[in-house]
Amino acid sequence: MPPSGSESSAPPAGTVRTCGTSERDDALRSAVVRAVEVTGAHAGSVFLVSRDRRSLVLSAVSGTPPSLLGGWERIPVNSAIPVAVAYRSGRTVHLAGADETTRRFPQLAMALPYAFGSASVQVKAGNAVFGAMAVVWAAEPEGEGLSKAQRRRLRATADRLGAALAELNARGALGESEAGAAPAVVPARPAPAVRVGLFDWNLDNGTLVADDELCAIFGIAPAEFDGQAATLAAKIDDAGLPGLRSAARTAVEEGHVLAHALHLRDGGEHRTVELWGRVPDAPDDRQTRAHLVGAVLDAGTGMAAVEAIERLADGFFALAPDGRVTYANHGLARLLRVRQDELLGHRPWDVLPWLADPAYEDRYRATMVSQQPVSFLARRPPDQWLVFSLHPGSHGMTGWAARLRGPLPADAGPGTPVAEEVALGATSPRAPRLGTLYRVLQLGSALTEAVTAHEVCDVVDELLLPAFGGQRMALYLVTDGRLQLLSQRGYRKGFLDRFEGVPLRPGLPVSDALISGAPLFIESRQEFARAYPGFHASESGSWAFLPLIASSRPVGACVLGFDDARRFLGDDRDLLTALGGVIAHALQRARLYDAEFAVAHGLQDALLPHRLPALSDVRVTGRYLPGTRGMDIGGDWYDVIPTREGVALIVGDVEGHNVAAAAVMGQLRSAVRAFATAGHRPGDVISSTNRLLLDLDPGPLASCCYVRLDPGSGVARVVLAGHCPPLLRRPGGHTEALDVPCGPLLGVTGAANYPESDLHFLPGSILALYTDGLVERRGSDVVTGIDRLRASLAHARAASLEELADELLRDARGSPNRTDDIALLLSEYAPAAAVR
Repeated sequence: MPPSGSESSAPPAGTVRTCGTSERDDALRSAVVRAVEVTGAHAGSVFLVSRDRRSLVLSAVSGTPPSLLGGWERIPVNSAIPVAVAYRSGRTVHLAGADETTRRFPQLAMALPYAFGSASVQVKAGNAVFGAMAVVWAAEPEGEGLSKAQRRRLRATADRLGAALAELNARGALGESEAGAAPAVVPARPAPAVRVGLFDWNLDNGTLVADDELCAIFGIAPAEFDGQAATLAAKIDDAGLPGLRSAARTAVEEGHVLAHALHLRDGGEHRTVELWGRVPDAPDDRQTRAHLVGAVLDAGTGMAAVEAIERLADGFFALAPDGRVTYANHGLARLLRVRQDELLGHRPWDVLPWLADPAYEDRYRATMVSQQPVSFLARRPPDQWLVFSLHPGSHGMTGWAARLRGPLPADAGPGTPVAEEVALGATSPRAPRLGTLYRVLQLGSALTEAVTAHEVCDVVDELLLPAFGGQRMALYLVTDGRLQLLSQRGYRKGFLDRFEGVPLRPGLPVSDALISGAPLFIESRQEFARAYPGFHASESGSWAFLPLIASSRPVGACVLGFDDARRFLGDDRDLLTALGGVIAHALQRARLYDAEFAVAHGLQDALLPHRLPALSDVRVTGRYLPGTRGMDIGGDWYDVIPTREGVALIVGDVEGHNVAAAAVMGQLRSAVRAFATAGHRPGDVISSTNRLLLDLDPGPLASCCYVRLDPGSGVARVVLAGHCPPLLRRPGGHTEALDVPCGPLLGVTGAANYPESDLHFLPGSILALYTDGLVERRGSDVVTGIDRLRASLAHARAASLEELADELLRDARGSPNRTDDIALLLSEYAPAAAVR
């Protein structure tokens, strides 16, 4: 979720009018260009939060074409990737290079295994959080990434953008930020390879009006130009002057002059420029055609370079940032055995089947992302090996290709990233989108941590649905051949009730997907009506029905609904199909867990006391909290046992959090109860229990605290076996951790000695026995935790023992990732005589 307070004043972008979208795009373009400039990065992007605040939508990009960002146009807000972390936390996420990216975001590094650095910052204004901004640069091996000054300037750029978006939002002109809208793209600035100078030449009197660029082309300072055509003519090679005069006459006669070559001399340098012009129409018949207006083009050495490259046998080409061929010489066409017009405007791997292996598009991505040259081998059918070399730049990249002239490398064989020969005319496999691998890794990792079926549903809802821009989700289980709704989001109340318990039969889209075992994609309401006439669909405009098949058996189905009609392209279909398999196995595992948990929870519930005995002079209350992660059961227990000598109070902890731990706990609880009711001394009760544990199984260890209290005298005997010390709050409120001798853990050795310690209670005293789950915290030692609990017990204000127990457990109940279970037993010494 966004930082606290961020949602209260930042309305979703989709809730306001779209009339100001151009203003928003202008602000985004300006900001992303500024971010790239102030950081020296080669690419930048801005993500704005979606209408439902569950996704970040790519809204502006510079230096990296959206096609290169395939799969990253929409990012779930709670994703473990830098731009989402920056959005949620408000902190700058700075990754100097590949090593730091791998260490902090391993899944991202696996999906983008390139040498690059990145920085992501939040875009906000006050408490209103609009999105996040990111820049990417080519990382050096020992580079430290952005300097503190650059990071500060990046944050300032993001803050200025946030202020601009806040102003637009206040006017209702922010517009929408949804994945269906194309992001604002800032094209690369063209290189100043061609210069154009403009002129107006009076052919009657020889005067000439020239702009600064024309003066620069002729090597004259603009301030020194005297406005005479003769001054410029002096810069033209003598052999070219007659041609210039001829061109002027032609212009008067024909009304224009086209691409007339002029050879300029500038010191020892000779350059060729082109003259283009026309004679404007005279306003009346009395005026002669005496003016020539036009331009002089100076292409520098570009044309000469192109002519030289065309004469070479090797292949040379240029790729735009999106991978399309913008130039290819004749040598490349001969080398690849394809016409130039078939290459121009297309991506090489879309044209040539033998370059369609995803590994080759990955080489292009690696070059663009890392801005480092890349070379690789490819085999042109049938057996000609070619070497390709890609050299990146701010406007795309330059490539070179040639036949492999040396010996074939030893590792160029099966298993190397070389395209296999494919039949001519076969459909070229499409390279996966850049985000595909990350999506699988992210969802797979989250599902690995999901323990229960409902946790699987939460992962699908939080990660899969926003990643594809869906608004509705339903997850079904198949139980005894019937559909059982497990979880849903976005559907109106009662809409799915009619499908509950429906048997798998043809005629329902969910059933059809499960029966066929193949996903069913419906891209519009019209298509749905044709496929299922008479069936009332929901308010969705398109659907994806994913069968969840594990071990060749249907586990369930996942239904995704989208507000609008949408195309499910090949990448979307492949990815959703793959993720359906991941979800199916996670759900199957979760169902097995749920079944085991039901048995284990029932076992533990049977072993713990359902109610504690009512005692005349001692009030008692107990609490048990299972861990919030894992099996939710463990070996912690508490018990209160009336005996002939008084009352025995005990809290224990068996190591482990599984059925075996609960079973051992039950055996120990029964043993302690048997030895205590038989009249054994406290030390003997624990010693006998220790020997029994060793006889049963030498594996698990256990700890316990045993107190036998005589209510008549207020004298108690305390025995510790590797356990936390009990806490005693005296009537005045003073509370202390009792410093009593402690014997070893149960199950270590049969010769262990467990000493007894005497303790005197005063009326109104409260004794707290607990397990270590209540006092252990990550990053803090147990001693600190015990003192924290002691302070809580000393200062707690509670009207009853029940309220006091709940107060001591309040923080533990609110911890979402507590791995250990907790047992707490409170007893208050309240003899009847003292009450009277």
